[in-house]
Amino acid sequence: MTQVTFKHNPVTILGSEVKVGDQAKNFTVLANDLSEVTLDDSKGSVRIISVIPSIDTGVCEKQTRRFNEEAAKIEGVKVLTISVDLPFAQRRWCAAAGLENVQVLSDHRDLSFGQAYGVIMEELRLLARSVFVIDRDDRVTYVEYVGEGSNHPDYEAALDAARSAK
Repeated sequence: MTQVTFKHNPVTILGSEVKVGDQAKNFTVLANDLSEVTLDDSKGSVRIISVIPSIDTGVCEKQTRRFNEEAAKIEGVKVLTISVDLPFAQRRWCAAAGLENVQVLSDHRDLSFGQAYGVIMEELRLLARSVFVIDRDDRVTYVEYVGEGSNHPDYEAALDAARSAK
């Protein structure tokens, strides 16, 4: 597992590490209206799963905007942004940001996603910044666990993986 720091302090990562070629694991998160959303709900699409510690930070906001703006140009690609922010805070942020096609999802209830994808920062009960690309057949085609939580992910590498996923 990649060593992860948050604001340059080491954190303990909980959950199962995901690798390219793995079958994507299903999970249950909450939409802004508190309805349950699973990976299976987007079956048949290429998915970029953009994982952020909190939507209310500058890097997380930029990551959410960038993936949604860029992925909108790629046919058949959906972006799922996942954090442990409460669904109410996510809904407020989306409204304030004026973003309508953003699917921001909350893993606050039981950390289902965080456990399945190995991104729970134990000390903070936040998700570690990371990006996963999953193809139409639910195979993981790209994984990035960002080593320092305040850094940006490699947007171009993830977007290239999404473009080439079948």
